[in-house]
Amino acid sequence: MSLSSPAPSSARKTVIRNIGLLLSGMLEQPVLDADTIIIVNGNIKEIGKEKDCDTDNGDSIIDAMGVTVTPGLIDSHVHPVCGDWTPRQNQMSWIESSMHGGVTTMISAGEVHLPGRARDIVGLKATAIAAQRAFSNFRPGGVKVHAGAPVIEQGMVEEDFRDMATSGVRLLGEIGLGSVKSGYEARQMVAWARKYGISSTIHTGGPSVPGSGYIDADMVLEADANVIGHINGGHTALPLNQIRCLCEGCGRGIEIVHNGNELAGLSALRYARELGQLDRVILGTDGPAGSGVQPLGILRMISMLSSFSDTPAEIMFCCATGNTARMRDLDVGRIEVGRPADLVFMDKAQHSSGKDILDSIQKGDIPGVGMVMIDGVVRCQRSRNTPPAERIPTIISA
Repeated sequence: MSLSSPAPSSARKTVIRNIGLLLSGMLEQPVLDADTIIIVNGNIKEIGKEKDCDTDNGDSIIDAMGVTVTPGLIDSHVHPVCGDWTPRQNQMSWIESSMHGGVTTMISAGEVHLPGRARDIVGLKATAIAAQRAFSNFRPGGVKVHAGAPVIEQGMVEEDFRDMATSGVRLLGEIGLGSVKSGYEARQMVAWARKYGISSTIHTGGPSVPGSGYIDADMVLEADANVIGHINGGHTALPLNQIRCLCEGCGRGIEIVHNGNELAGLSALRYARELGQLDRVILGTDGPAGSGVQPLGILRMISMLSSFSDTPAEIMFCCATGNTARMRDLDVGRIEVGRPADLVFMDKAQHSSGKDILDSIQKGDIPGVGMVMIDGVVRCQRSRNTPPAERIPTIISA
């Protein structure tokens, strides 16, 4: 039996059939028993077996050729600045290149690399609003960049957070990258932000850029931000006993990033598993950074964490999609009726020793991406960045 919702008869319809494996992005049911998705006007209308779905009169038909379809990956921690350029490495098209790695949504942890970044309250608010507006209107490669994340500074009052929220700001940049470096001060501002619907992230570990400082477990717990930003350090991690303390001492998001300490990241994942709280684990790259940008960073995180921690690959995909979407209150990251059709078509990389895509990931290989779709629109076919997939989907009609 397929799942369906009504749609206007004049809407544009895409039929995706012959899906080999469908990953939902949801921990409660990571694998769906379905081989067909019907998309109408960019949103998922039906999910099910082909015989049960309304496949007639499709404006576009895609034969998945037996590959795996996952929700679009979400990078929970990036530092955008201006369009698709980063001054951190003076690199162009890093966001579009990440789309070729399956990333369809990015969350800003602060536009901290902006040359001459304003630190006065009027300037930081204006900069955040400008970034929020710019990325709302411009989507490099189709990627949905949630930006406009101000780094809080001393002297801010409740009215500042209300003003930003009224203007569309929904995120705070990493707490600790500005002049607010005490737990009690951060806690008050986090509370004001939360009151007005603004989600917060706190820097964890050693300093990463000039002006940042060492943030230990005590400050993280006192500040009570929504997300423990790069719990495995960006780059230098806290001692493992402090990371365990953070996992056990609060219920906030546990963010593991590519540009951090791999041992610390694996340890945080294991602690979350022991606690039965994998729903708290989300993945990011923390790029652009001194390590550069990582177009395949999220796929590499999925593979590394799955293979070294013996966590099923389909579970790690949930950490890179549905977990982040739920934590950030986004409508993406899950393959469900009514949600945007942000989809990644992937298969086992050619010559991988794994018997199938999930086994190959648990053996440490990253998959090959054969197509990326955002809001029902095909944004790329065979990825220029991943290894070639054994099979790739085919557009029969468009």
